Amino acid sequence: MGTVCKTITVTEKYDDWIKEQISKGDFTNESEYIRSLIRHEQHNNSQFLNLKSKIDKGLESGLSSKSVEEIWDAGKKRFEENQKRKNA
Repeated sequence: MGTVCKTITVTEKYDDWIKEQISKGDFTNESEYIRSLIRHEQHNNSQFLNLKSKIDKGLESGLSSKSVEEIWDAGKKRFEENQKRKNA
């Protein structure tokens, strides 16, 4: 994958923050830190879009004939099953 050189301008406060992250050993240079921020934002955006899609699907499905308690119990059961699979 090719690379593209970018120039950014930050305040002294942000510059100090970036230098602090590097000095702690979390990153080796400024570019690595900025790339990490971009990857983090991409991940967050992906999770947001996934959640938004699920909310839209739920809204489009209309009203349920189940009670809140039935829905809650089904969600709790599904969560517990997923946790068991993750831990197996």
